[in-house]
Amino acid sequence: MTSKVETKQFQAETRKVLDIVINSLYTERDIFVRELVSNAADALEKFRHLSLTEKPEFDAHIPLEISIDCDDKKHTLTITDTGIGMTSAELETNLGTIAHSGSGNFLEGLAEAAQKDVNLIGQFGVGFYASFMAADKVTVQTRSWDGSEGHEWQSDGGGSYTVSPCEGLHRGSKIIIDLKEDAHEYGQKFTLERIIKQYSTFIPFPVKVEGKKVNTVEAIWARSKSEITDEEYTEFYKFVGNAFDEPMYRLHFAADAPLAINALLFAPKENFETMGMGRMQPGVNLYCQKVLIDQHSENILPEWLRFVKGVVDSEDLPLNISRQSLQDNALVIKLRRVITKRFLKYLTEEAKKDSDKYQEFWKTFGLFLKEGVTTDFEYQEKLAKLLRFESSAADPGVMISLEDYVGRMKDGQTEIYYINGPSRIAIENGPYVEMFKKREVEILYTLEPIDDFVLSHLGRYDDKKLVSADQADLRLPETTDEGDKEKEKRSEDTLPEEIQQSLCKWMKEVLAERVKEVKPSSRLVDSPAMIVNVNGVMTSSMERIMMAQGAPEEQLAMGGKKDLEINPASPLIRKLAELRVKDQDFAKDVVEQIFDNAMIQAGLLVDPQQMVNRNYRILEKMADGK
Repeated sequence: MTSKVETKQFQAETRKVLDIVINSLYTERDIFVRELVSNAADALEKFRHLSLTEKPEFDAHIPLEISIDCDDKKHTLTITDTGIGMTSAELETNLGTIAHSGSGNFLEGLAEAAQKDVNLIGQFGVGFYASFMAADKVTVQTRSWDGSEGHEWQSDGGGSYTVSPCEGLHRGSKIIIDLKEDAHEYGQKFTLERIIKQYSTFIPFPVKVEGKKVNTVEAIWARSKSEITDEEYTEFYKFVGNAFDEPMYRLHFAADAPLAINALLFAPKENFETMGMGRMQPGVNLYCQKVLIDQHSENILPEWLRFVKGVVDSEDLPLNISRQSLQDNALVIKLRRVITKRFLKYLTEEAKKDSDKYQEFWKTFGLFLKEGVTTDFEYQEKLAKLLRFESSAADPGVMISLEDYVGRMKDGQTEIYYINGPSRIAIENGPYVEMFKKREVEILYTLEPIDDFVLSHLGRYDDKKLVSADQADLRLPETTDEGDKEKEKRSEDTLPEEIQQSLCKWMKEVLAERVKEVKPSSRLVDSPAMIVNVNGVMTSSMERIMMAQGAPEEQLAMGGKKDLEINPASPLIRKLAELRVKDQDFAKDVVEQIFDNAMIQAGLLVDPQQMVNRNYRILEKMADGK
């Protein structure tokens, strides 16, 4: 037997390639176990496919499985499969992949990590050689399905390997690894179980560690939806999402074009970020033919969908030699688009199917979709259909879509109106919605700090401009009753035009640089005054948030100066016109107080000490009866 041992030398280039594979291309040592298990699964799959046509008789009774055994004292690891096995020629060809691929171009490609056009991971030899990250010596014993003589391949990863006949073998392959001194952990059962559960849980054949089956969870995403029960879906969600409850939504779909994809995605019921548990990791794992490629993948869904749990399996993805990064960025982007668009389409369908359930989802995860609108222009149009807000036309607590709003717009209305406030009550008692109520024009209530940023980034919906009600020069649709319009214009209680203009000019002088202009309002009904934004770039709520976050002056300057609009029909404004003539100093205090009140109603900051002192002066005047 010894005389039949053949020793073969690796080429110089091949030794360099092997060095790269072992030391550079794999950043996690555990990967070598995954590679060997994946190779074993490939061998089993090949035999299963072959047996459908060839009906092999040799060792036909042996079950298709992978066995992993370890010896913590001898520091060895053995991985055995009952797959297709190899002949002597196939053994040299498969395990000599690096040897016969060791050209200068191949070496250069590896060294530069630029394998754009080469998919090496499917070649047995490359994944196999990762075993030398942990091995002093690797022995492969194999016998082909055709019953031909078995052989043994052996190497220490240096300059040579040997091939010799080996008797008494069953069909399949056995890889025996003598572990390096710093790799003895791979001779321990619990280490191997951990690696299998992490990377190879969904291998479609039994994987046994010391006789115990480890991969007990089925890859149900590869099955037909009609074959899977709700209970199976829930159990799988709990496993893959590390969850204890049932999911709120689930999307299970397969596609052949533009990529072959099997995906099973879940939306949980709880948002752990709002529970003070920090920013969530992405929850979708990427598989290639049921082998984990990228856990908690940042490549498959945008960051604003990080709450989604599940798996995506695509056999079309070319992978680099380590399976740890995706080789073709164009395909990754394509996969990301397909999955993202499909999930958003699914949410849109579910929202129409059951609006109450979607509203619960929105309350929990709406913040993530808003984040998408402000950060990801590509999906803004689709995300806009999923936005929900309270509205003057809906009951408190009921949220509507922009599509609902557009469907109820008045004739001649070309804009979608919204106003921000800390609560619905605060908004409805404020000055900005008075004319909306009077003319029965619907207005959205944006109750979250981020809402104005979202609608500002969105800009338009269904070709309708989104406009904040705190903007200057707002023109609401007129009422159809001409008599009411004329009554609005010629109210007996309204200050005459010349007094309005004179009063506004004087108030501007009093307020000086704090306002750009003081002017009569066409939309105040009961309130004496309100602050409006002139340039339309930033709403008051956006400015308030930026101030709270300590934004620099140049950013805050984007908000521009404000206009103060006064209500010429307000009793206070009419009395102010009289007071200006009788006691101008007192009237100035009243102007200052009107301005501060309007600023507070706009949610903007005022100097509290100055306002308190002024209030006392006004109260003293009132107490004196002046």
